[in-house]
Amino acid sequence: MKETLNIALVAHDSRKNELLDWVRFNADLLSKHHLYATGTTGKLISELKFGTEEGSEHPFEGKVTRLLSGPLGGDQQIGAMLAEGKIDMLIFFCDNLAVQGHQNDVSALSRLASLYNIAFATNRTTADMLLTSTLLGDESYTRIDPDCIQQYANRKL
Repeated sequence: MKETLNIALVAHDSRKNELLDWVRFNADLLSKHHLYATGTTGKLISELKFGTEEGSEHPFEGKVTRLLSGPLGGDQQIGAMLAEGKIDMLIFFCDNLAVQGHQNDVSALSRLASLYNIAFATNRTTADMLLTSTLLGDESYTRIDPDCIQQYANRKL
């Protein structure tokens, strides 16, 4: 797998603090990759402070590509990037206890990540496992698109 990944970060409002804690915990690892995030999530990540108030740093300031807010099209922007092969990993801390107004977009992200064989985590434990996988630094490892994609593209109508 390539050394620098394109990682998409998404979190519903009730899970944003959990994602921010995860980003803070994994800041050293995440800083080696290109980060994409839906609007509010990206803003909060960019504003994360590390260190004392006097010597505080914003290690992700200017390093997160912010898309639209999820319900305003950001989920669909990330979905398009998944389909175009521009995202290597999707970390999506979703609120499974509430139906979202943009639930169809949420379901589409999950479907596309699965379809295109994208590393995909919906909780902190899985996100930790993905980010620390030894396969991330293995040049011989490549993500394989499932056969069903070509079969669908080449189907006879």
